[in-house]
Amino acid sequence: MMEPGSLSKKRIILGVTGSIAAVETVRLAHALRREGASVTAVMTEAATRIVHPDALTYATGNDAITALSGHVEHVTFCGDGGCADLLLIAPCTANTLCKIARGIDDTPVTTFASTALGAGLPVVVAPAMHESMYRHPGVSECIRCLSSWKVTVIPPRREEGKAKIADIDEIVLWCCRALPGSPLAGKHVLITSGPCREPVDDIRVLTTRSTGRMGRELALQAFRLGAEVTVVHAGTIPCVRNITIETAGEMHDAVHRICAERIPDIYLSAAAISDYAPEPYRGKLRSGQTLSIPLHPLPKLIDEVCRRYNTSVIAFKVGEEGEEGAAPLIAKGADLVVINGPESMGSDTTDAIISGAGGREQIRGTKRELAARIWERIGTLLLPQG
Repeated sequence: MMEPGSLSKKRIILGVTGSIAAVETVRLAHALRREGASVTAVMTEAATRIVHPDALTYATGNDAITALSGHVEHVTFCGDGGCADLLLIAPCTANTLCKIARGIDDTPVTTFASTALGAGLPVVVAPAMHESMYRHPGVSECIRCLSSWKVTVIPPRREEGKAKIADIDEIVLWCCRALPGSPLAGKHVLITSGPCREPVDDIRVLTTRSTGRMGRELALQAFRLGAEVTVVHAGTIPCVRNITIETAGEMHDAVHRICAERIPDIYLSAAAISDYAPEPYRGKLRSGQTLSIPLHPLPKLIDEVCRRYNTSVIAFKVGEEGEEGAAPLIAKGADLVVINGPESMGSDTTDAIISGAGGREQIRGTKRELAARIWERIGTLLLPQG
């Protein structure tokens, strides 16, 4: 199966500036390489006083660039016809950020940035500075300027009085998203994910073994491909809009509320939504006794979405195999149906069947691989080709 990481065989220039967050760049380089990228570091003189160039040479497998030479490294990598696919500046200080916005070239990193912008190369910036510096009107103006030039400015983590560099996993996701070829750009994707928890009494719940891992991988892949992603679930996924729910009723209400705001282009029903809700008992059920708890059927959210909204629907079903499992959902309006067994719940791997227009195929692999293949099928069936 095709490796789903969109940094595979991409060459990334990692610009490092003089923030204490530079100590994270060894881990960042490793994370980019795990996604399949080739990485070369370029450093300001201030950055070399925080992390030694040898550390980044070791982490990337390529000599770190600390000064420009007669080899015109900035042109070789980031100029017209250069060999780099993306310039990532992480961490980016306020000083470097504002210099780039004003076209000032007095460090290797700023010269790489000017060359990349002039050549139309994707540029991603991960700011890191004190909170008061990030709020400076001049810095805010420079961020707006860079954004208007289509530079990706990754939102920092705002904590402890600092605008800290984004988490490494988020930086990698933004790099994937910034590369050319974003088939989901401008698309709104709505995903329901994970288990619901129906109260039995004040302390007990009825739920499933679902962990939400499949929904998470679908959401992250949609973000990589350029979509605006909303996930309705009980967890938190980076880089997307998270709507927190617990019960099937809350998920039901959240989905209809979101659709009232804006009908999604694509809806993926990856949640293990409760089919039944117990009649809740006030207080705590006493132990040591035989109980009968009435279970009341709940409405099928996917049926309502298919009936009420003009959106492409991707359904998930557990337990049944073959076309007979997919046919009822396709008849109701689902474009694709993904069927897997209960053993996939809580597992990193899955053995799934994708059914719908374009045929039936079986996928064995990780849930990330399955998510990548599902989006390939969606792109083939639902998105303009060419």
